[in-house]
Amino acid sequence: MGVTSVASRGTLLVPSWRERDWNTARAQSGHVPASLFVIPRAGRGCQLIRRHTAALRMALMFADATVALLVLLLVSRARFGAEWELAFSALFNPAWAAIGIYAVGWVAVLYLSGLYRLRARWSLRAEIRGITRAAVWMTLASFTVLFLTDATNVSRLFLLLLFPVLTVSAIATRGVLRLALVRLREQGRNQRFLLILGTGPRAVAFATQVEGHAALGVRIIGFLGEDASQVPPRWRHLGGMDALELVLHVHVVDEVGICLSSRDLAETETLAQLCSDEGKIVRIPIDVPQFENAHRFVEDLDGTAVLSVIQGPDRALALALKRLLDIGIATTALVVLSPIIVLVALYIRVSDGSPVIFRQVRVGMNGRPFTVYKFRSMVKDAESRYAEMAAFSDTHGAAFKMADDPRITRWGRILRKTSIDELPQLWNVIKGEMSLVGPRPAPPREVNLYDIWHRRRLSMKPGITGLWQISSRLDENFDERAKLDLDYIDRWSLWLDMKIALRTLPAVLRSEGH
Repeated sequence: MGVTSVASRGTLLVPSWRERDWNTARAQSGHVPASLFVIPRAGRGCQLIRRHTAALRMALMFADATVALLVLLLVSRARFGAEWELAFSALFNPAWAAIGIYAVGWVAVLYLSGLYRLRARWSLRAEIRGITRAAVWMTLASFTVLFLTDATNVSRLFLLLLFPVLTVSAIATRGVLRLALVRLREQGRNQRFLLILGTGPRAVAFATQVEGHAALGVRIIGFLGEDASQVPPRWRHLGGMDALELVLHVHVVDEVGICLSSRDLAETETLAQLCSDEGKIVRIPIDVPQFENAHRFVEDLDGTAVLSVIQGPDRALALALKRLLDIGIATTALVVLSPIIVLVALYIRVSDGSPVIFRQVRVGMNGRPFTVYKFRSMVKDAESRYAEMAAFSDTHGAAFKMADDPRITRWGRILRKTSIDELPQLWNVIKGEMSLVGPRPAPPREVNLYDIWHRRRLSMKPGITGLWQISSRLDENFDERAKLDLDYIDRWSLWLDMKIALRTLPAVLRSEGH
């Protein structure tokens, strides 16, 4: 029994409820089917109606793939001249497979970057940022694949020319397409007509929100209800509810918005059934509780409408790509750094004996316990002496951090300064218990001291490095560290992970570890 999401971010008008029979679903569950709902959401802009986005989304995907292929053709000719076909065939074998992977890969990267989430308030600046990020990811992925496959015959100069040209071309093409669509709808073309049932503040607010976004292509034709005095002058009052059938027959009506109070459920059902029988799309706005820093979705569980409140990232494809990058980078790092790992392990074993690896239970994502691995940088009985050292922590709050901890060995201080002691955690990353980037995992004794808001740190998989590590590495107050972790969770993206990873390296080289 699966849960099918029918809502997403922004203000979303969800598909017509006639996709599921009202009476059957209500008899089975006692609830209104989720596919009826129009969900007002806080935030900037709103998402376009899904029914109306399919054509534009497919057009954008087709345009992106076409532009990618044309750019590939032009850059190939510019780089290799009139013999570009022979040169290209020599570089990529089979050529058609490489071309297909390149075009599909570009569309996939744009999708993972959120560039097919169509919003009514389109911003060229946001589009430029998004496409540039996607191009950077595409470039890094291409060079990584070439490195791993040892494809030395591929011209690096060709790729360095290809992706900047692709970035500029994609920005120009998508900008023209989006602006053209907005202009057409603002001129009254490709419009759909919406009839509002209800004349109260709820109905007026919904109509104002819908018509406030010209790119939606939805026009209010009028209101039906008993109190005509509440309808603003710019809209028409077409009569009472008893005139519904006549209005549907006389006017062009594509969709009907039922904006009655929750007390009028029986009337709502009757009106919705009539409109559905007439073949109209039915949309009903509902009030959704506000939750700070949370994503809200209405999902359909076998006919039962379920409001899901999700803290933290919930983009399945992007999180899956994050996991693939974790595995790839951690595995590569273990292989490349294996000489250092072996030498450090041997030195600890010879100079201070066993154990070489320090193991400690930490709290992972949503409270999952796991064993973290680090090179031992303290004396062997460090854990048993924790109670006597706890009062000397330099950090205020739930975390323990002591700069001059007497339990740290002389060699251990070097390991911590260079962050080499963290290298065994690459195995935690490969196992899936940690990520390369994320909030640092804490032992249970610290998590037990968390305030409620601190515990949201656990909603993201813990990492080897994070926003705190590159932001002055504040140790004086745990609350400040927690705020940085929550800021990372709320703003998470693959692009943010990359920026944190790139800024971590200079911090390590400056020996800022503790």
